Amino acid sequence: ASVFSNSGSMLDARLASAPGASSDIGKTRASGHDLLHGEETWNVGMSRFYFLLLSLVIAALAFADPQYKEQLVLEPLPQGLLLASFNFKSNASIQSFEQQHFRHIPRSLGQILQHARTKELHLRFSSGRWDDESWGARPWGGVKEGGTGVELWAWVEADSGEEAFTRWITLNHALSGLFCASLNFIDSTRTTRPMMTYEPVGDHTNTTSSNLHLLHGSLPREVVCTENLTPFLKLLPCKGKAGISTLLDGHKLFDASWQSMSIDVRPVCPENGSGCIIEMEQTVDMVLDIERSKRPHDNPIPRPAPVDQLICDTSKPYSSSDACFPMEVSSTQSWSLSEVFGHPIKGSCLATDIHGGRSESVCISVPHEHQVYTSQGSVERKDASKSHRCYILPEFDPFEMVLPQQESQAVVPRPSPPLYASRSFTGHGQERGGVQTLLTNPSSDTAISFTYFEILPWFMKPYLHTLKARSSPSSSPSQGEIITSIYYRPALDRQRGTQLELQITVLPASTVRLTYDFEKAILRYTEYPPDANRGFDVAPAVVRLRSIPFSSSSGAVYLRTTSLLLSLPTPDFSMPYNVIILTSTVIALAFGSIYNLLVRRFVGADEVEGFSLAKVRGRIKGRLGVLRDRFFRKEKKTQ
Repeated sequence: ASVFSNSGSMLDARLASAPGASSDIGKTRASGHDLLHGEETWNVGMSRFYFLLLSLVIAALAFADPQYKEQLVLEPLPQGLLLASFNFKSNASIQSFEQQHFRHIPRSLGQILQHARTKELHLRFSSGRWDDESWGARPWGGVKEGGTGVELWAWVEADSGEEAFTRWITLNHALSGLFCASLNFIDSTRTTRPMMTYEPVGDHTNTTSSNLHLLHGSLPREVVCTENLTPFLKLLPCKGKAGISTLLDGHKLFDASWQSMSIDVRPVCPENGSGCIIEMEQTVDMVLDIERSKRPHDNPIPRPAPVDQLICDTSKPYSSSDACFPMEVSSTQSWSLSEVFGHPIKGSCLATDIHGGRSESVCISVPHEHQVYTSQGSVERKDASKSHRCYILPEFDPFEMVLPQQESQAVVPRPSPPLYASRSFTGHGQERGGVQTLLTNPSSDTAISFTYFEILPWFMKPYLHTLKARSSPSSSPSQGEIITSIYYRPALDRQRGTQLELQITVLPASTVRLTYDFEKAILRYTEYPPDANRGFDVAPAVVRLRSIPFSSSSGAVYLRTTSLLLSLPTPDFSMPYNVIILTSTVIALAFGSIYNLLVRRFVGADEVEGFSLAKVRGRIKGRLGVLRDRFFRKEKKTQ
């Protein structure tokens, strides 16, 4: 408006200064206003055009960006279970990241990494147990999986180990506030420096890698809940409002038989070393019980099925009209996204491929002869293996997938795990105990070598001379041939835990039994948690295998055992209360008596001024007379 008004005044001044303009000033001024009106209309039209062009550019960037990719992979498992793997990838150039130009990589996490000088980060939230024998190999080769609770390891750039530990503590406290987790409790007693288990996944230059320090910490007692999922979703570009992230509901995720959330940040460089980027990958894996997930929200309590709906195995000899042996749940039962996750996928979120086209956001591993129904507007693509198909989601419309009951019972087989690992406590009593680990190689023709990594709390003191490795059958090699390398870092009371790393080789079709004894320390009563009788959680052991055919891009496969629950000598916490009460009573009695003897002064009755023994006797007699009169009056009234 100011531009137009200034233009009008300038035009009036020019018209007034022209020769002979005084007679035709009205007409000229009118024509000038008409000209201004035309210029104003043209400017408004151009403004609308630029606004429309900018809106189209923003929409194109919002719905087509190769710097972000997301994908959901669904795999039916035996016993009516479903494995859902969510993967989100975001990247940015090193220059924009260092200049704090954040777009897909969130500012909240990027500034923490820059402040703590963290070059590579790996964070895990896990709960439940992966059943290797029934479900097969772990998703992503176990690379995206962590131990029970919270597990964190990172490469921090520093000139010395003390400086790296200081920045490590800073990183833990910052991530604790960001993810609403207890990462601030990872102190020196829960921090280790692995030597053989972990290697950098990102591409680091020679000058940078020389100053990198690896630090690892875990909290097996941490309970993963919705408070951790909410900040996890806020790191995504669409904040869980669009795309496959709309299926991540806390009620479904934490009701799963097993679930894991991971965040990985690392630098990635091409072979020529130019154009390096920062890649952030977020992953959520869960194993859902289809029948349990299909329960309605208004009636979630499980109830027995009616008799007419029971599916009995009539091949059993004891099957009769009043005895039913239920059949095994079929892995080809019907289900849909709305039934399992509560609602369909709400549109797509920045889903493009490297060529700028729309990428495949949802994939499912079922044979091609199985029928799969999807919403209108989606595009289906089947691969050559005849066991995998993917779908391109519509940009705005909801996406629904329905798998009806299949006539064919064919399923896509999952690869078998390369190694079975289990760990448990042995022995009895509150003074000493033992740990037993069973490592089984299912292959019949190939030996397997791996790194075994254990973190023990400082109050669990192992005897290294009792470490034994036995292999079955008995014709297997000796202990020296089974354990090829040992790295042992003993614990210091209340300063650091025990770190044990072993290089182990297991022959084909054999099992290695690893055992050692340990001693339990006695803690101070202030070091016990509120539920002291429950016990103390021991972090799971980590197994890293190399040179596996179906391994991840890093060339390694990771396995983790379950966590252990250690019972320590626990005092009777009611005794301190009793001792405090008894001691306070004795002190009060003794102090009161001594204080009275020291302070109070005893004098004779005749030494007190104004004291008369006759007056006291008179008062006592008067009181007794009053009481006597009242007593006799009551007797007369009774008579």
